Amino acid sequence: MQSIRHRQRSCSLSSQARMRGFTLVELMVVIVIIGLLATVVMINVMPSQDRAMVEKARADVAVLEQALETYRLDNLSYPSTEQGLQALLNAPSGLTRPERYRQGGYIRRLPEDPWGHAYQYRRPGRSGGFDVYSFGADGAEGGDADNADVGNWR
Repeated sequence: MQSIRHRQRSCSLSSQARMRGFTLVELMVVIVIIGLLATVVMINVMPSQDRAMVEKARADVAVLEQALETYRLDNLSYPSTEQGLQALLNAPSGLTRPERYRQGGYIRRLPEDPWGHAYQYRRPGRSGGFDVYSFGADGAEGGDADNADVGNWR
């Protein structure tokens, strides 16, 4: 009788010991599954962020383009390449009719592109008028995919 009780007691102890924690293999399996899930999420989220940055650059270019058009309506010409986008903030020297320059400028501040670089301005542009553009993710002229320039040319 005592040996039966002893066996029951040892069985209950070993089952309690088994219930205390996870084995190393179980922990490794869980870590691998979490790693795979994180990889899948990153693969799906990163391209969305890149697309959002390009769309932000396009929106900024459209705002700058509109400010430059308003500048032209008031001052009868676009700023020169040398005057650049700063002409939207402060009246450049050499205006034929400085009294026509809008008090307070044409834009509150010049935005940086989503990659932390200044927007570029060139007059004349590729197809007349002017070009306003960002060099893209790589910060260098040209490129393709995420590194492509984003500008007002169509």
